[in-house]
Amino acid sequence: MPLQVTAIMLGVEDLDRAKKFYAEGLGCTIDQDYPGFVRLGLGSGSSSLALYERGAAAADAGVSAEGSGFRGVSFHHIVDSREAVDEVMASAAAAGGAIVKEAADSQWGGYFGYFSDPDGYLWKAATSA
Repeated sequence: MPLQVTAIMLGVEDLDRAKKFYAEGLGCTIDQDYPGFVRLGLGSGSSSLALYERGAAAADAGVSAEGSGFRGVSFHHIVDSREAVDEVMASAAAAGGAIVKEAADSQWGGYFGYFSDPDGYLWKAATSA
């Protein structure tokens, strides 16, 4: 059976803050909402996003919850226009995220920027248009 990403799980410091950021700030739908766990829909044809309390997520995997900085992963949201990139970046900032790299033209002809969610997970908003 080929590997398939059906859910992305993030360990977060403050579950309520993360839920508010993704649901209210970025428009994700809440599919499940339990103490210590929230599952969000990311749109048609996309994986779901699961939010767990960081310590519980680390315990589930049997690893330490300590660690910060670049986690070796970023999520990419590809949109149809430069205006949509700017809109995504503005929505993230208004929802409590941080602009990590302002959106700008790239050497490959596209336009992109990076923001982080309140727990420091990186998101790239980009367009090739």
